[in-house]
Amino acid sequence: MKRRCPESTYVGIAILSQRKWIINTAGYANVIPSPDDKVYGMIYTLTDADEDELDGYEGVPNNYIKSILPVEVLKGQGQGTIVDALVYIDVQRQNEGAPRHEYIARINHAFKDGKKEGIPQEYIEKYIRKFIPENPLKN
Repeated sequence: MKRRCPESTYVGIAILSQRKWIINTAGYANVIPSPDDKVYGMIYTLTDADEDELDGYEGVPNNYIKSILPVEVLKGQGQGTIVDALVYIDVQRQNEGAPRHEYIARINHAFKDGKKEGIPQEYIEKYIRKFIPENPLKN
């Protein structure tokens, strides 16, 4: 995150309820409505400049739209509270697909960091490994 958003500050681990993490048909991550699922993620504070930079990386408004959704902070600043979080969502491509090859290493790196911060291994196995192999050379 620091590479893309140098002024960002890590806040903690949070859960977005009633959503499911997938790789969509464009080959990128998305969170889709799913009443029985939840998405774990790391949350950060962003400056306006960081948000503008992130918008460019995420392809707003062509690839993703920006939504403000409530998340529960599980670990870190504000633990146990509900806060509004900026979430990038692809509303056009909501079906599952295969990841772009260059995306696999980035997602593995992100979830390696997330696991260190407290994202459960069980979550990674159930949702992430369905799309992102841990060692892409073996697949």
